[in-house]
Amino acid sequence: MTDQLDFADIQGNILTAYGRLGFPKARFLMFQIKDAVAGRKFLQAIRYQLTTALRWPSERKGGLHGPATLQRPLVTMNVALNFYGLLALRLPTRTLRGLPDEFIDGMAARAEILGDDMGENQQKWDPIWRQKDRPVHMIVSLNAQIDEQGNTVPELEVKTQELRDLCASLKDGVVLLNGHRGPHSEFHDASAIMAPDGKGGMAPTPNEHFGFRDAISDPVLEGQAPPKELAELAIGNGKLNAAQQWLPLATGEFLLGHPDEAQEIAGRAMPGDFSRNGTFMAYRKLHQNVDAFRTYIETTGRDFAAATGLPAERGPTVLMAKMAGRWPDGVPLMLAPTWEDWMPIRARREKAYADGDKATIVAMERDLLTFTFRDDPTGARCPFSSHVRRVNTRDMLDPHFGSPNKADWMGSNLNNRRRILRRGLPYGDSPPGSPDTEERGVIMMAVCTSLFRQFEFVQQQWINYGLDFNAGNDTCPLT
Repeated sequence: MTDQLDFADIQGNILTAYGRLGFPKARFLMFQIKDAVAGRKFLQAIRYQLTTALRWPSERKGGLHGPATLQRPLVTMNVALNFYGLLALRLPTRTLRGLPDEFIDGMAARAEILGDDMGENQQKWDPIWRQKDRPVHMIVSLNAQIDEQGNTVPELEVKTQELRDLCASLKDGVVLLNGHRGPHSEFHDASAIMAPDGKGGMAPTPNEHFGFRDAISDPVLEGQAPPKELAELAIGNGKLNAAQQWLPLATGEFLLGHPDEAQEIAGRAMPGDFSRNGTFMAYRKLHQNVDAFRTYIETTGRDFAAATGLPAERGPTVLMAKMAGRWPDGVPLMLAPTWEDWMPIRARREKAYADGDKATIVAMERDLLTFTFRDDPTGARCPFSSHVRRVNTRDMLDPHFGSPNKADWMGSNLNNRRRILRRGLPYGDSPPGSPDTEERGVIMMAVCTSLFRQFEFVQQQWINYGLDFNAGNDTCPLT
């Protein structure tokens, strides 16, 4: 497929990870549709404000697509509806009955599949998800730029007020729901973790609360960019063929109405244009027990160092790397399996960023993506049960993974049908040492065309169990 996608018909947050591209602040607002006519008026009112995948000018490359055609917005806006939201809009039965079971069921009904505790832990869910008389039907997500001091641009509040006013004009036909935990009950804010920028202001970092660098890789799909740019983007982010070449993934793994990796067009709701260029999304708010995690790492890391002969002060960091499959700055263990291997790479990275050496930065950022696991068949460099081997198995599930004969290799075929686009940002700004009852974690949105085959499979089989990684029923260590 060489043609570019119809970017004007695709929501921007599907193809673009806003947080990495200058929009480090986010806000999520949930709505109930009480009247179908009002719900349609609401969507019609915001329709032309929605941010599409059309490209805007940027100094960066890697997540944007095609020639620049739009002015860069200060705040993006995107919308998602669940099955009961579509039902509340009174879509035709012909359309509704064509939607997949897992979408109709919703996440709470499938908690056992996902390994989510539906016992007393359900009470830990934000109240907004437990109000049976005020169900969530629709999510509007806003992503905002920051000013030179690192403050959220005021336009985020302007957009929020516009949505409030729109609900008021519809006279209770669409309701902005309350019930989020945190400082604001009527919406949930998220933000990249900020740090001093050395110029008197604050700048976003790529880290999450446990201390790992996050959002390093992102699947690349056919049609996402012109051929030359696409070939570059696919390196480390796409799929491996039998010849060990990196190629973009099939569009239909992430956008409905297009061929997927099986060269099939998945069944979708009728008429076809209803879902074409759309997708499905699992919205998850994952609380992080940061204090417990750090206490465990410090205690067990020193025991680990004593058992392996490492200097005691290195033990916690090495243990974190073994759990994640990457060092805290993102350098993969496949590239630097030991502390001694990591230190010179870390020093070169820090110097390149300090000097503004763009060529070196680009090369070293690519090194974070281009590894495979074929040179580590025993898990000696990167443990089988580490997070990176579970969420993107790369070539590890090749049936001929251990064969020395290159003619036998099949690439990453068994992995390609399980890929997801991951969007989101951390939430909560509690300082280190705060109790784990504080609001702190990550908002994660898993985007794919089959929640069952992609998101649910990875969560159930690769995150919650370790059979494919010779780890029995061990859960992913970070989970």
